Amino acid sequence: MTHLPLEFRDGHHFVEVQGDRWLVDTGAPSSFGTPGQVTIAGEQCSLGASYLGLDAATLSRMVGVPCVGLLGADVLGRFDHLFDVEGGRLTLSTDELAHDGQPIGLDDFLGVPIVTARIGGREHRLFFDTGAQVSYLEDDSIRTFPDAGRLSDFYPGFGPFETDTFDVPLTLGPATFTLRCGTLPDILGMTLMVAGVRGIVGNAILRGRTVGYFPRRGVMSF
Repeated sequence: MTHLPLEFRDGHHFVEVQGDRWLVDTGAPSSFGTPGQVTIAGEQCSLGASYLGLDAATLSRMVGVPCVGLLGADVLGRFDHLFDVEGGRLTLSTDELAHDGQPIGLDDFLGVPIVTARIGGREHRLFFDTGAQVSYLEDDSIRTFPDAGRLSDFYPGFGPFETDTFDVPLTLGPATFTLRCGTLPDILGMTLMVAGVRGIVGNAILRGRTVGYFPRRGVMSF
């Protein structure tokens, strides 16, 4: 079991590994960084220098926080995780970790986790993306919810974009949230359809509670 310092800063979550700051991004299939490898909980992981044209320097500029790279699903998927944002700690282990919350099932696409959420009486499959500062819903019903203003965001391989956002009530298993949700540019929205998902649940669901994330078992726990 390994405990890493977990920092929430400028809408994103970062962990410190051996003195280096990394963005935690379950929504990215591949990790990358300026170090050619990273060792976590005894697991040595080899990394590329970039992903979809995004490298550490560009990532740091986009998120507004200096970091050496991104830990994506290929690395994060090796471990059980306990996210404790308020306590400033991410616990990881290659053994099974316990969490006393209610479990919900996870699917995945290319290693990126998918949750089933209930919105407005309907169920939607959504990517769980800790790298997303807001959530996204590719459904016309989004405009029936309260306006939450316009937002600037970015997406790897696409770049920066702007979107109108709305406050959307959403239920995941036993937990209910009101998430700020936008809509993706058309070409990005269409890529979600390939995976059979209707949007993205961002990292806001990690705050205010300890969350268990167990990708090897296909389970989250709130």
